[in-house]
Amino acid sequence: MKQIGLALSLLIFVNFTQAQVAKTAPPAKSAAMTEEELKARERRVRARALLVSLSTDARQFHDQTLRARSLARIADALWRVDAEQARLLFRKAWDAAEVADQENARKLQEEINQQKLRTGGGYATNLPPNIRREVLKLAARHDRALGEEFLDKLKTQAANSATTSNPPTGDLNEALSQRVGVARELLQAGETERALQFAGPALATVNRQSIDFLVELREKDATAADAVYAALLASSANNPQADANSVSLLSSYIFTPHLYITFVGTGVSSSQSSSTITPAAVAPELRNAFFQTAAAILLRPLPAPGQPDQSTAGLDGKYLVIKRLLPIFEQSASAEMVGSLRAHLNALNSMASDNARRQDDDWINRGIKPEKLIEEREQSLLSRIERAKTSEERDRLYMELAFRTAGKGDMRARDFASKVEDPELRKQGQAYIDASLTVHFVTKKLPDQALELVQKGDLSHVQKAWVLTECAKLLVKTDRQKALDVISEATAEAQRIEELDPARPRALIAVANAVKVVEPERVWDATFDAVKAANSAEGFTGEDGELVLKFQSKGQSSVHTNDVADFDLDGIFRELATRDYDRAVELARGFQAEGPRAVATIAIARAILEPKKK
Repeated sequence: MKQIGLALSLLIFVNFTQAQVAKTAPPAKSAAMTEEELKARERRVRARALLVSLSTDARQFHDQTLRARSLARIADALWRVDAEQARLLFRKAWDAAEVADQENARKLQEEINQQKLRTGGGYATNLPPNIRREVLKLAARHDRALGEEFLDKLKTQAANSATTSNPPTGDLNEALSQRVGVARELLQAGETERALQFAGPALATVNRQSIDFLVELREKDATAADAVYAALLASSANNPQADANSVSLLSSYIFTPHLYITFVGTGVSSSQSSSTITPAAVAPELRNAFFQTAAAILLRPLPAPGQPDQSTAGLDGKYLVIKRLLPIFEQSASAEMVGSLRAHLNALNSMASDNARRQDDDWINRGIKPEKLIEEREQSLLSRIERAKTSEERDRLYMELAFRTAGKGDMRARDFASKVEDPELRKQGQAYIDASLTVHFVTKKLPDQALELVQKGDLSHVQKAWVLTECAKLLVKTDRQKALDVISEATAEAQRIEELDPARPRALIAVANAVKVVEPERVWDATFDAVKAANSAEGFTGEDGELVLKFQSKGQSSVHTNDVADFDLDGIFRELATRDYDRAVELARGFQAEGPRAVATIAIARAILEPKKK
């Protein structure tokens, strides 16, 4: 009976269990999801294998820049699944980056020397990428100790290099500059505490990079930024090396965030990283601490006659800094402090050079006083043109007027450039102005104005192709047919570029990116056309896409670089990988050169391995 009872109990338990399983069994949809998850896991395994295979090839790349970048990016993508392998690849990437930076610096100096010979001393060039910073940024994001290891190597190299030059006024040496650069990347990624820790050693001195980092930090954590700034004020007041340029930079934190002006003699060096300058709303105590520190430094006596001036600003620079900042003191500082600074400025006025006293007030007052109305500035330039005694002087003033109006998107800039008498200068100026205006119109999302310049402006084929693709993306919501027509025009412009020119595949990649938005079903064919073009073009790397606007004359020079992500392979291949992984891999293998193949392959692997944003 006991056996029968036990059997009945087991039978009841089995039936109950089966019933529970039937109740809790996932529906067909969940089973399908599980299958999809298995496929996704398989793709991740294959993507990892793809990167490991590429890392083996990348160690043999002859181009050191390509080798360093590829290894670092592979390491960055692999870190989540194999940190040890990634750390090894980062170290190999650093070795290649050291060689690449040395080679790039040598080529840059050669180009500068050649331009100086042609122009009699002036030059305008685009700086090469800093490969060690790229590697350092990626490594430090994952492993602070590894980042510190690379920074120590950088310091050792700087100490052992006999050719290391002093940094420009207000700048850091290379190692500290790299540190701040990485800290800013962490800050922009939202890792405020880590960014502050990493930047710490570079925040003990006053320089452009440290102050700009504090300005950015304040936008995320005002309390932490103000505390570091207060400590910097206290240390500067007692630092005999602090001078007028130190005060000018310190003033930027409160009064002109993102605008930094320093002086060497009568020369003015300025940098601005934001289109708007808004004073920081700091506590009165912190503002007063600045006034106390600034006055203590600016009112220091000049060197005795016969003694060299060790400051970075010199007598003229000190005169100009006090002249620039005096209106700020007059608004908020004590009357006694203002009186002392005025008396010191008057004393310096009798000793400053004529050039310093005649310095353009527009530069001196930037960010401090309201700029003159545009009409007033234009009228001033036109009056100077009428009084000009030589055609060379008139040409220079007309180009200055063209630059000013083009920056506001004013089509009259083309008319001003056309009045230049020197034919070579006029041709170069018109091309620069037309390109500047198209960039402005695209940025402001004004396709009609941009398309007008494509028709009548002096633009290169690659510039036209870029403008047309950008306009197509702007037009697709309101007029899809016109957007398709504009893409056809862009394709025609791209195909007019010489086959050996790397601008041709860049333009066709931009076309593919536009097709992706306007006519998605054709994106594979459009990308295939770009791959074919890349295989015929010399020097195409698949990255660093940019439009460089350059103007250079004996008296004026300007280089404006616009990064163009749509010229690069990364974005389009990430998109293709999410649509069809295998097809994207096959397309990437179609590149014959190492560079574009590596860029496309890493982009595909990242699309699979990186967690998707919710």
